[in-house]
Amino acid sequence: MIMRMSSLFVRTLRDDPADAEVPSHRLLVRAGYIRRAAPGIYTWLPLGLRVLRRIEAIIREEMDAIGAQELSFPALLPREPYEATNRWTEYGDGIFRLQDRKGADYLLGPTHEEMFTLVVKDLYSSYKDLPLSIYQIQTKYRDEARPRAGLLRGREFIMKDSYSFDVDDAGLDESYQKHRDAYIRIFDKLGFSYVIVSAHSGAMGGSRSEEFLARAAVGEDTFVQCTHCDYAANVEAVEFPTPDAVAYDDVPAAHAETTPDTPTIDSLVAHLDAAFPREDRAWSGADTLKNVLLVLEHPDGTSEPLAIGLPGDREVDEKRLEAHVYPAEFRPFGEADFAAYPDLVKGYIGPAVLGEQSKTGIRYLVDPRVVTGTRWVTGANVDGSHVIDLVAGRDFTPDGTIEAAEVRAGDPCPRLDGGTLQAERGLEMGHIFQLGRKFAEALDLKVLDQNGKLVTVTMGSYGIGPSRAVAAIAEGTLDDVGLCWPREVAPADVHLVAAGKDDSLYSTAEEIARELESAGVQVLYDDRRGKISPGVKFKDAELIGVPTIVVVGKSLGESGTVEVKDRRSGEREDVALDSVVDHLVALVRS
Repeated sequence: MIMRMSSLFVRTLRDDPADAEVPSHRLLVRAGYIRRAAPGIYTWLPLGLRVLRRIEAIIREEMDAIGAQELSFPALLPREPYEATNRWTEYGDGIFRLQDRKGADYLLGPTHEEMFTLVVKDLYSSYKDLPLSIYQIQTKYRDEARPRAGLLRGREFIMKDSYSFDVDDAGLDESYQKHRDAYIRIFDKLGFSYVIVSAHSGAMGGSRSEEFLARAAVGEDTFVQCTHCDYAANVEAVEFPTPDAVAYDDVPAAHAETTPDTPTIDSLVAHLDAAFPREDRAWSGADTLKNVLLVLEHPDGTSEPLAIGLPGDREVDEKRLEAHVYPAEFRPFGEADFAAYPDLVKGYIGPAVLGEQSKTGIRYLVDPRVVTGTRWVTGANVDGSHVIDLVAGRDFTPDGTIEAAEVRAGDPCPRLDGGTLQAERGLEMGHIFQLGRKFAEALDLKVLDQNGKLVTVTMGSYGIGPSRAVAAIAEGTLDDVGLCWPREVAPADVHLVAAGKDDSLYSTAEEIARELESAGVQVLYDDRRGKISPGVKFKDAELIGVPTIVVVGKSLGESGTVEVKDRRSGEREDVALDSVVDHLVALVRS
């Protein structure tokens, strides 16, 4: 079916939408692919829906190829399964909750692990039924506090979620690898640069987790790669080896010193260099122990103070912290919190008043680099005073460790192979987990094994965001004048433009369009007449971003040729009218 601009439900815009923060959002709206319905909620217009459906088709093809079977769950879900896994509480404000007329609780599905588990439990009971992989492509809902960047972080979005069910861990390993290989094929076809990184399992749990990230300057995720080996990880998942304990027999006893006007690390280091110079080198922020106070807000409504100790030259990475304290949320210590703990002296807090065994009872977790024998300068819990030569394991003992310090470019690779880490930004496009038995145990999914014994099924979870992929592909391929789709996902193969007023141009373009359609080539035909100038048509073609632009214009009368332009490279060539259809068919099929 030829799409004709004269009747297509599309309206291109010259100006950027006021709420657009990233290029893909700006251009998808301007080119007539999506329209905002509410914050984080978008209407798919015909062009946008065609791109989305082509992405979904690629996903279906590869999922079906590994033997996965498609089904579809409702978006409106009962409370009870999510109560059984405690996620009704853990999700907190992150889900849309509602009641029916009888007062029964429901939610709009943010994800469907519980439903997949229960449907298998309902239908299967033997090891002979497994392995099984099932999937759906369906709308999800999450009540994002700050929806932003168009399709990249919305409240309503499309997700392909699949799950594997196996009798044992060996089966899970095989299912995981099949999905991983399928994901590689999917992302290779989607036409943007991506990287596979180790990831933090977070609330999903499980023994293994990897993310497929699209490289993008506007990405919300930071990942690191080693300059020497193939190590790559989301910063949330980076875990540095814990250093060996350090001998401290020759370290002087800890001593408090007056350090006036030093509430910051920089001011403290400057004072130490002036008042207590070292013989071996200058002091640095890495010699200090910074103690950050925050409050954890748990889903059940309770709150808990938490102190984190880390080298003073590092900041707390909020995303790393978020991953490690989930499902709790956190906020900084406020004035009211300090008032409730008068033993805490702001700017001069030290380990002596921290820890579950201390007077304050505040749980105290430290960076793994704070190992036994390491010596620190830290607050003395007295205004204008710090302790020097405070030794971990001798003078204080934390309650545990936490990987919450920022990861920086230039840090050594965790594999300690001599390489250093480079940092980039990325967009999460896919996430695969070895879930293990978390959901199966919570919902009592068991089958009889070969010996007639009931065993708990082990599961894998595999997600891709098709709607987010539309934005990610756009983000990775656009240029200064518009979208620039890879052929595999473009809304049409050819954007045909009749540029001029002569009726013969339109009749010729019509004939080309019909021949292309007969050959199986999808055509977007700009057949608009009247006050629509060729310049406007050319700008719309570049904005919309179909990979091949064909112009039937003045060269037809002058030389009997049609202009064929590659949208991505900008290269143009004049092709004889009698061979242009064959040329375009070969171009599309190549």
